[in-house]
Amino acid sequence: MVLPLGRAPLWRTHSCVPRRQLCRRAVGYLILLASSLLTTPAHGQTATTKLTVHVVNDSDKPVDRASVIVKFVQGRDFIKLGKKIRDTYELRTNQEGEASIPEIPQGKILIQIIAKGYQTYGQTLDIAEAERTLEIKLNPPQKQYSAHEKE
Repeated sequence: MVLPLGRAPLWRTHSCVPRRQLCRRAVGYLILLASSLLTTPAHGQTATTKLTVHVVNDSDKPVDRASVIVKFVQGRDFIKLGKKIRDTYELRTNQEGEASIPEIPQGKILIQIIAKGYQTYGQTLDIAEAERTLEIKLNPPQKQYSAHEKE
């Protein structure tokens, strides 16, 4: 388009905003709206539980360095678009026999405790409280039996 010197194209002198700029603004507003909807908590947001596990032996002494595995099995789930939902935690108990699990969705969980010199503990629990402490007592290993031993 060839214009005489000193004259601007018609779309620049017109009081309306160019179509390309309108599209950019519309896309910007849509992105802003979508991000605010994703970061704003919904009315029925998923309830979570802060879980603390306290592991003791049969004489009520704390068991340190025990492996604690917590797996979220079913229930209300987090909705995180584009992000993988963490549903398994593996940690160890401290010297007081405690392990704190970050907030997990309320529902059914599978908990497993493994410690050297003790029987493995495993149980499925239904968690519905905002904060819960589990007291778990580990038993010493059972005597091993053999089908080949003579009596």
